[in-house]
Amino acid sequence: MKATRAFANELILGLVSISDRASQGIYVDQGLPGLQQWFSRALKTPFQTHQRLIADDRSTIEQALIELVDDVGCDLVLTTGGTGPARRDVTPEATLTVATRVMPGFGEQMRRISLEFVPTAILSRQVGVLRETGNHAALILNLPGQPKAITETLEGLKSPAGESNVHGIFSAVPYCIDLIGGPYIETQDAVVKSFRPKSALKAGA
Repeated sequence: MKATRAFANELILGLVSISDRASQGIYVDQGLPGLQQWFSRALKTPFQTHQRLIADDRSTIEQALIELVDDVGCDLVLTTGGTGPARRDVTPEATLTVATRVMPGFGEQMRRISLEFVPTAILSRQVGVLRETGNHAALILNLPGQPKAITETLEGLKSPAGESNVHGIFSAVPYCIDLIGGPYIETQDAVVKSFRPKSALKAGA
């Protein structure tokens, strides 16, 4: 069912946690509540979320992404889990299958951030893509599976004084959504400062 915006600038956000064990109830999923809490802290803009907890199955992931973009009308879809080299990790393949265009800078920046902490970040295969239909487009991003790594990836690395040393990927998300026809998103600068060229700033924003 197509989501309805309560406000013109309301972000319609899809959150997908991909885990065999969590989807079977073997352990409690941490990705979805972690992302929900992060957006509550990070956005000034109103938003609504549409969540899915699914298994590491390529066709299931593809169907969830298509449903959230085409049927629900999400502007942004974030996945967690399934981006490593293990045979069950198929999130990037599923994401690329439903994509119309690839946004390689997002994956590059995620690995750059994670390499500050662990050398195994080079094993990560996260991707960022666009899915475009006749009158709608959405940005889809693969995130890490652990809440701490998700926060680091979205916010970036900061000095003790709170200044940004390495930009998080979410700094570029609001302007990307502008460019594909989505709502004008504003962030809490203390959490993550979004960047737009001066020509793209709205008066009073």
